[in-house]
Amino acid sequence: MLARAGLKIKQVCGSVRVMSDVTLRDFEPADADWLVDRHAELYARDEGFDESFGPLVAGILSDFAAGHDPACERGWIAVQGDVRLGSIFCVRSSARTAKLRLFLLVPEARGKGVGKRLLQRCMGFARQAGYRDMELWTHESHRAACALYRAAGWRLVDSKPVHSFGVDLVEQSWRIDL
Repeated sequence: MLARAGLKIKQVCGSVRVMSDVTLRDFEPADADWLVDRHAELYARDEGFDESFGPLVAGILSDFAAGHDPACERGWIAVQGDVRLGSIFCVRSSARTAKLRLFLLVPEARGKGVGKRLLQRCMGFARQAGYRDMELWTHESHRAACALYRAAGWRLVDSKPVHSFGVDLVEQSWRIDL
């Protein structure tokens, strides 16, 4: 009854609060600066990344904006009202393989089902676009994201120590058959 009256209700699933009033909308060019800034800020704060990470994100977004094919490549922004909460992108790696890029959640949105929704949207789009599998590159330190990938059926295919963005990391490559 309350939902029919137009009120937004937060659902409780176990101990995790689901943010039911979050929408996923298509990436817009006006989101680019926010994405670069939030990636750079959060990765510097949480992972100790240096100033080289922001330009990497900016380059990915610049390439996407300059030449993506909306039939097989798309980005989404999770929003609550006009507040951005996260992002995820599906880009072409090859005719059969999509690549997941720029998966980000702000701290306030973590553990509330937003990441799962973003991942499901991205994978669903990849299937509809005709991709047969997906790949992604991440770091071992992103434990919550890796747990989400594993729960969605992704498999870890490579892991190696590296020195990137000014810190020692363990890079990981993941894949999933669609």
